[in-house]
Amino acid sequence: MMAEKLVVISDKWGAKKGLWIASYFGYLQQYYDIVFHDCQQLGNVDVTISSEENIDKAFQKKGIDRAVSNLIKKETQKAHYLAFGAGATVAYKASLKGLPAKSITAISATGIDTEEETAVSDIQLIYGECDKSKPSLKWAQRVGANLKIVPNFGHTLYSDEKIISEISLELLENITKKVI
Repeated sequence: MMAEKLVVISDKWGAKKGLWIASYFGYLQQYYDIVFHDCQQLGNVDVTISSEENIDKAFQKKGIDRAVSNLIKKETQKAHYLAFGAGATVAYKASLKGLPAKSITAISATGIDTEEETAVSDIQLIYGECDKSKPSLKWAQRVGANLKIVPNFGHTLYSDEKIISEISLELLENITKKVI
């Protein structure tokens, strides 16, 4: 049996500050065929001074839109998606534009609460309770989003070992259910 494809999209820091991402790979690589996209590269985000403010501005300007369009060009086959922060925003917005996705696990996506619809595929939105960028429950109900709020965590909950193992196990359960 061939492994299912899992496309992983980094947060705004890309591979630079993404040591935590290796933990996901540790759990998932033996069950999934993993393709990794650095969110900065997808969005052609190139900042001279790599500060949080400069990176955020670059993504807000055109980075997110470029990343969405590049992702759709690169990923033409149906796959599962696991995406973080800016990468989760890219996956979410790409799904609205027809990205072929079997499922999307989008953690700490920012600025998606301006969207008036949710994509048709299986999307789970996960946020830390203390994340200032989490959408309201009212928005989630209006667009029919599957929203999960994790108590006592902030925006970067996806880099916490406890959350990494929980999310990885959920993804593994989804794939093993299909085998049985």
